Amino acid sequence: MSVHYTLNLRVFWPLVTGLCTALVCLYHVLRGNGGVPAEPPDSSDGGFPLLKAAVLLLLGYVLLRCRHAVRQRFLPQPPRLGGHPALSPRPFREPGLGILLESYYEHEVRLSPHVLGHSKAHVSRIVGELVRAGRARTSPGPIPGGALALAFRGDFIQVGSAYEQHKIRRPDSFDVLVPLRLPPLVALEPRSLGAESALAPAFRGCFLCALKAPPAPSGAPSGHWLRDCKPFAEGFCVDVRGRRHLSATLVLRWFQSHLQRSLATVRYSLEGRCRVSLTPGGLEQPPTLHILPCRTDYGCCRLSMAVRLIPAVHLGDGVFLVAPSPSPAGPLSELPGGLRSEALWGVNTARQEQKLLSWLQERAPPGACYLKCLQLLKALRDLGARGLDPTAATQWGRILSSYVLKMALLAVLLREGAPAQVWDEVHLGERLEEVVQFLRDCLLQRRTLFHCVLGPGGAAAEVGPLPKVLREAAPVDLLAAFDQRARELAAARLLSTWRRLPQLLRAYGGPRYLARCPPPRSQRTQGFPEDEP
Repeated sequence: MSVHYTLNLRVFWPLVTGLCTALVCLYHVLRGNGGVPAEPPDSSDGGFPLLKAAVLLLLGYVLLRCRHAVRQRFLPQPPRLGGHPALSPRPFREPGLGILLESYYEHEVRLSPHVLGHSKAHVSRIVGELVRAGRARTSPGPIPGGALALAFRGDFIQVGSAYEQHKIRRPDSFDVLVPLRLPPLVALEPRSLGAESALAPAFRGCFLCALKAPPAPSGAPSGHWLRDCKPFAEGFCVDVRGRRHLSATLVLRWFQSHLQRSLATVRYSLEGRCRVSLTPGGLEQPPTLHILPCRTDYGCCRLSMAVRLIPAVHLGDGVFLVAPSPSPAGPLSELPGGLRSEALWGVNTARQEQKLLSWLQERAPPGACYLKCLQLLKALRDLGARGLDPTAATQWGRILSSYVLKMALLAVLLREGAPAQVWDEVHLGERLEEVVQFLRDCLLQRRTLFHCVLGPGGAAAEVGPLPKVLREAAPVDLLAAFDQRARELAAARLLSTWRRLPQLLRAYGGPRYLARCPPPRSQRTQGFPEDEP
């Protein structure tokens, strides 16, 4: 995807001021060393005092920077809206609001391509060394190293917003898939749980992976395969309905211990560049690799970064099985129908989603704003979380997660009959409103927000081939896990944030070193009830 560079005024004007001051100082030093006789103080032809030059430069800088704040303070206020639940029809028709939105995007949302590029390159180098060490290391896990041992495949796949060009604010968190290699004697038979009506909606997007024998010559006895695979089945599988199924929990436990040993191998070689540590994620979450800048590192991008290392089992056609995300309802110890939670797997279609975004960009006219719209949707979500207590903020972030916002934008983009020209940047406000309206309808009117790739209605033609089990899987509703009350509260908060958008942009926009007014009292108190789960 193309990257557009713009002038960063927060760096440009201080740099110009410092450069001009240095030139004035250099002029006086050279003038003094040149042996020019000093003129009397009362002479009208005397040199320009250094103090006056510095004061004039500082005054010009302050006037230029205050112009932005004055323009924001004196923009016309938006009309007050009544308590009608409908969305404000055309908030971006208000004069000056486009300036507020653009200023907020430049100062608070937009990520420096230079810093992001350095961060991604640094993460790639560190994770590459760690994965190569893990591949070369023989695992002393539940199965001795050999034909029936799990192992790193040797590569890694960078996924997430940082690699899809819609990350916001700081490049300090990344997601990386680490593919695992199964033993040659082991094959998987995945099955979707979408048709399990007795299962909670949060788990209908999960999969089970039963073990099966790989294709063998005709007449080969199956008893030999069961006997040969017994060590692997005992170390990484659980029993579900009389069959052995690959366990995401057991694989994750092995992955974390193997990663710790591999990190100990490369830690010494990394000491001169950075400090690294690994935080285990427990039985449900993948581990996080923390990369801290070294004290002797004088690079231009000295950032502390957290990299989630996600173990992944290749399913085919660039689709991976990963440990499922935690349910909003909390962990379940028992599942109906003899299912076991440790046997559940989630599916990762990051490569297909990247292909879909690239395909949409190829169809869009130059300067299309859908990635910028997605970034502003995330910023709108973050603005709505201000003033909420931690429990309500967590629930708000789960309902309007970055993944849900991306799927909502893709659903709007894939609608039939929408010309590509409507996504020109001059229509940014209208497109942002359109996506907010779509999210409101999904939350309030119980409309489904399906995954854009999975199921028969997915965009399979645009993203290439998919495994058969995914093409035939039931559509996955990303909001089905949340009850009606939680959705209504999230919709109310979303509408309130949208209506108060001009005030929020004035309060939290602009350069970070300008004084900001505190949020109004209604913003501090409005939100989810404190006892809401």
